[in-house]
Amino acid sequence: MCTYNTEHAQITGSGKGRAGWVALSRATVYYDHPVHAQAEHTLNIDLTGDDAAGNRIAVELTAESARELVAAIERALGNVPPELLDRDAVSTRPGVGEVTRSV
Repeated sequence: MCTYNTEHAQITGSGKGRAGWVALSRATVYYDHPVHAQAEHTLNIDLTGDDAAGNRIAVELTAESARELVAAIERALGNVPPELLDRDAVSTRPGVGEVTRSV
């Protein structure tokens, strides 16, 4: 059974796809039948940008793997000193489409 529940998040970052590195601005997350993973249902994550090329990075994870990933992300961020998180503002270089961190 499919839940048809879909979550969206505005994100800032980069990902590497077929055409190389692309700026990412949106994450779509849903639990459904996978296209490629060997499982009946997976948590599917689509990462996309604002570009017209339609670049997309797709991830299909079992529920257990998705929970492990969330926990690993929380642990990694939890080990970063707060002053580093506060100053890691992002900016986009005009005309280039690459996302860079300001220091």
